[in-house]
Amino acid sequence: MTSADVTPVLELSGIGKEFGAIRALHGVDMHVLPGEVVGLMGDNGAGKSTLVKIIAGNFRPSHGEIRFAGDAVHFSRPIDARAIGIEVVYQDLALADNLTAAANVFLGRELKRRFGPLALLDHKAMAARALELFGELRSETRPDDLVKQMSGGQRQAVAIARTRLSNARLVMMDEPTAAISVRQVEQVLGLIHRLKEQGVAVMLISHRMPDVFAVCDRVIVMRRGEKRADKPIHQTSPEEVTALITGAKEAA
Repeated sequence: MTSADVTPVLELSGIGKEFGAIRALHGVDMHVLPGEVVGLMGDNGAGKSTLVKIIAGNFRPSHGEIRFAGDAVHFSRPIDARAIGIEVVYQDLALADNLTAAANVFLGRELKRRFGPLALLDHKAMAARALELFGELRSETRPDDLVKQMSGGQRQAVAIARTRLSNARLVMMDEPTAAISVRQVEQVLGLIHRLKEQGVAVMLISHRMPDVFAVCDRVIVMRRGEKRADKPIHQTSPEEVTALITGAKEAA
């Protein structure tokens, strides 16, 4: 079976977005296949954040169509996107520092046991499931670890485990390796490989060229609200991508 025979997890056709007189996106076409890692690159103001927010349900597109697993979808709010399997791991991770890893994984989705009219948190079940998820990701993070005592790589493991709890089919990661050590970067790239192995599609939004070339199958370059390139990683180079980002090269 070739990639042409596989239904994309995500497919965008002619996506455009205006904010009043400001055109943030114009005519963006793209797709992501199951188990594919796609890098999304571009300078500040290129339209990356607007595109991600449209896919995540924060913004409605002014033009174009979004298809998920072959079906046309319309999101009014982020919970609509999450309900069908789209998760975003934002740069700030949105973790509660004073809680354990397990409590963060289940934040807002806590498991409970009922005793007559009472419903109590099932900490044992949540810890056991969190341990399974960390095992799947091959992370050293433990359910009872406090987030405030974790490294950047461990924090990413918690945020990614949370996406696996909901069986996400597409995970968008916003600058996951910004401001962390080289060793922690390797941990995060390893987590992305684990998602790929499990058939999860990943969109990596990053300014870090080495990370994109280390884990991505394809790279999409945005500039001034338009897609300027969409190439298999082995058919391009950091130099070409840099030229596309800066405008030294118009398209590829």
